[in-house]
Amino acid sequence: MSMYCKIRKLKKSETDLLERFLYLAIFVPKGTEPPPYDIVKRPELRVYTDGFYLNEGDMAFLAVKDGKPIGAAWARIMDDYGHIDDLTPSLAVSVCEEHRGKGVGTGLLTALINELREQGYGRVSLSVQKANRAFGLYKRLGFVTVREDDEEAVMARYL
Repeated sequence: MSMYCKIRKLKKSETDLLERFLYLAIFVPKGTEPPPYDIVKRPELRVYTDGFYLNEGDMAFLAVKDGKPIGAAWARIMDDYGHIDDLTPSLAVSVCEEHRGKGVGTGLLTALINELREQGYGRVSLSVQKANRAFGLYKRLGFVTVREDDEEAVMARYL
């Protein structure tokens, strides 16, 4: 992993990158048009990015290759799609398409999980479309489904 890219904490001066990575995190099934970029301005998505690092417990990691950001993973306690309770941070992760399948997401999630554990959190949650190939990644990293419907799963990983 370290051979492919560098993973480091996201700097406060870089939080504007989270909006871009939030857009890239939106699952677009094959043959489907991606949503317009301004979808990230909707209130239900702004909870992932607005005022990041202003809330206690906000944490984020950035994957960088050749000086360019290629992925991000971040967590905060928020009332989002993956919300379980007010003590469990929810996470978001995304990797630029051309860098997927190379261990970047695994590296980002491992760094984030380790940081959450060090900060004393008991678990972390997320929401994922079952058709998204990341669903398998989450299972491999120890996430378990806590609720689901036909298309989507809310998963948690105990730390």
